[in-house]
Amino acid sequence: MGPFVATLAYFAMAIVVVVIGLVIFELLTRKYKDWDEVKAGNHAVALSIAGKIIGICIVLAFAIYHSFTIWDTLIWGAYGVVLQMIAYLLFELLTRKFSVETMLKSNNVAVGIISMAVSIGLAFVIGASIT
Repeated sequence: MGPFVATLAYFAMAIVVVVIGLVIFELLTRKYKDWDEVKAGNHAVALSIAGKIIGICIVLAFAIYHSFTIWDTLIWGAYGVVLQMIAYLLFELLTRKFSVETMLKSNNVAVGIISMAVSIGLAFVIGASIT
């Protein structure tokens, strides 16, 4: 594959993985709808979504660096999205003093920032583990 075609293929694959990841994340949140909250100006949810997008893209970048084919990248990307979802669910589970979803819905920006940091930070760990 020529470099321009390969770049286009990886770009298209990344868009698809990010969109699918966001759709699945949307299904995980039961107390609100992501894009309705963004439309209403909810900064906390926007930060959380931004972390998910950046996190998925970080994992995909590492996958591109360490994979030989686009299919390898796709498999690692999908695996990374699954691990990101597990991280989000663990974040919700381990925050015993409050519900992350409830705090995001109520536009608690502090929780949105931490949610973003969890997604981005763990994306680096997930990405670095791709071999």
